[in-house]
Amino acid sequence: MRGRFGPGRRTVLAAVVTLLAMAGCSSAHSGDAGARSGPQHRTVRPVDGCGTASWTDPADLSPGRAPARCAPRAPAARPLAERREITIATGTLSAEYVAPLRVALDKGEFKAEGLDVTLRVLPTPDALPLLARGDIDALWAAPEAAVMNGVRGGFAIKWVAGNFSPDPGSKSGLWVKLASGESANRVRMAGRTMGTMIGKGSVIAYPMQRALARHGGGLDEIRYQQLGSADVLTALQGGGVDSAWLLDPVWRRMDGERGYAFLGGQPLGEPLGGMLYGRTLLHDDVDAGVALLRAYIRTVDTYFAGDYKKDAGFVAYLAKLLKTDAAVLKSTPSLRMDWEIRSGTVTRLQAAYRAQGVTEGAALPESETVDRSLYAEAVGHAP
Repeated sequence: MRGRFGPGRRTVLAAVVTLLAMAGCSSAHSGDAGARSGPQHRTVRPVDGCGTASWTDPADLSPGRAPARCAPRAPAARPLAERREITIATGTLSAEYVAPLRVALDKGEFKAEGLDVTLRVLPTPDALPLLARGDIDALWAAPEAAVMNGVRGGFAIKWVAGNFSPDPGSKSGLWVKLASGESANRVRMAGRTMGTMIGKGSVIAYPMQRALARHGGGLDEIRYQQLGSADVLTALQGGGVDSAWLLDPVWRRMDGERGYAFLGGQPLGEPLGGMLYGRTLLHDDVDAGVALLRAYIRTVDTYFAGDYKKDAGFVAYLAKLLKTDAAVLKSTPSLRMDWEIRSGTVTRLQAAYRAQGVTEGAALPESETVDRSLYAEAVGHAP
């Protein structure tokens, strides 16, 4: 990805143009003040098995923060009076961060709530217009630049639940080939070429910005080269790029290699993605929206509460479900599954998007981009 109008920027712009065009022809969804507020006047009742540990202060950004947890099998299912069909779009079915959805589907957690859930593979730019229009109900992704620009255009799309943060032992993130005289503590990043399969406008812009700032660079001081997933590592090792953003489990290939250094990844304790809802589950059918999150949270509490990779049987089951190799799955630390959203994350993300040149103007407030009330209701937390 080179220059101002590289592939990543074109992808973001294409999604935004589509969303804004829809805004012009779908007045029921645009410019509606009610579409930007969460569900109102709902009674929140205590939930068995979900005590004080089921909610943490969103302002707590400490890396060692324990994620919220209920007891296993909690919160218990509360089947809807009538079954609902729900479609969730996701960019992949094989990544580990999708595992809670795959397990919830396989173990019947959604069905227990009266939900017939379908997972549909769609990239975020393609899914956003469908979510805004109500053709799909939810998106398992992240509040990327295209999402923020869609909300700015008037669409009722909000981030309603987190997904995970990394284990402290993870080295998924920014890797660099050290130049002569450099060490892991002293790297000059300005002017370097970075290989990435994700491109501009992704949530990795935020942790990337943090890592670059510690090493004499900025998002506007590096050159991007967008590569296929199989090519990023090859380019770094072969000299095609001198830095790269390496994902699980690819970074394992570089760990311990002389001449290379890990500079940083996703902040500990801060999910950067998860569940996004459109108007249907935010406003038209909030009961179904809460039920969907209740099933997701119960799955996390039951199967992903701690270091789930210590259980060899569960790793084998998960590998089969995700259609991946169990040894590869075991080679990286367990993700810290976390349904909560930290305060200020969307503000920090938007600052990084502006630095990349894929969004403009003042940051949207959390009131227009985040809704914690649905997962709060699911665990019985009354603000």
